[in-house]
Amino acid sequence: MKHSTKQKRSSTREMVLTALFTAIILIMAFTPLGLIDLPLIKATILHVPVIIGGILLGPRAGGFFGLIFALTSLFKNTTAPALLSFAFSPLIPVPGAGKGSLWALVICFVPRILCGVLPYYVYKGLHRLLSRKDTSLSKTLPLVVAGALGAVVNTVVVMGLIRLVLADGFASAKNIPIDAVSGAIMAIVLANGVPETLASAVLTPAVCLPIMKVFRLDRHLPKAVPAKNQEKAAANAQTEAKAADPAEPQA
Repeated sequence: MKHSTKQKRSSTREMVLTALFTAIILIMAFTPLGLIDLPLIKATILHVPVIIGGILLGPRAGGFFGLIFALTSLFKNTTAPALLSFAFSPLIPVPGAGKGSLWALVICFVPRILCGVLPYYVYKGLHRLLSRKDTSLSKTLPLVVAGALGAVVNTVVVMGLIRLVLADGFASAKNIPIDAVSGAIMAIVLANGVPETLASAVLTPAVCLPIMKVFRLDRHLPKAVPAKNQEKAAANAQTEAKAADPAEPQA
């Protein structure tokens, strides 16, 4: 009965947080807070609640938040297109081709879903590696790295796919030779990706740590072992090993 009550509370908590993060993503998507309309491309910090939600609630929830992010991006790029919206919506014609490309769906959806899934595993792995040290760094560093990686995945995979499958359309849109596409894409990565990565690296631990503490969402992770306890355990193990060794024969 007690176990059933705990499961019910946990399920309710996860439902509430899922609804909360979904609402945050939708509000940010349809206000200037989330998608910033620039002349060339729509800059975004929508990946931040996707990453945070994935870390807190697990990869399935993170994938769902990434899907919501992708759907809002598809809608915005279709209804209020920018210069590169053809890379995010198959309904926007690719410059020079006269029709949209189905690759736009891959570019729009795959990176956004990945940025909701991968940070959870990065955070969990780093937390496990650092769990022997009971310090604030061991709690914060995995969140900083996971947040930054999620942003990098979103930016690099999006722009990398554009370079691989829509380079001709990109060149036509910017009126540059095809040989200059890689440099132009790198400039976008630096101009948009670096600030987005820094924002994610700062905001992820700032938001996750208090929520984890209040809702006890880190209880499934390995607990840090204080240094004194480690030394005591090592000393006990050494004593037991000596006691187990047979006495040396006398001369």
